[in-house]
Amino acid sequence: MCLSIPSKVVEVRKDNTAVVDTMGVRRVVSLDLMQEPVKENDWVLIHVGFAIQKLDEEEALKSLELFEEILSMEDSYENY
Repeated sequence: MCLSIPSKVVEVRKDNTAVVDTMGVRRVVSLDLMQEPVKENDWVLIHVGFAIQKLDEEEALKSLELFEEILSMEDSYENY
C-alpha cells in the first residue's frame, strides 16, 4: 500500500523542484514525475519526495482532514 500526502506548492524552482507545505512542514520535492505543469498554490500529492499528481483544493483539504483524524486517533491509542 502506498501513502501519498496532499501538499500545497509554495515555490516552483528552475531545477524542476518545488517547495511544498505539508501540514505545516516545508520541504523540497521533485517535479520530475509530473505530466502537467505545476505552479504556486497548486495542490499535489507527494510520495517519497516526488510530486505525483495534482489535486483540486477541496479534495486536498478533505484528505488532510482524514490525516488529522488518523493522527488524533493514534495519540489516543498511545495513551491507552
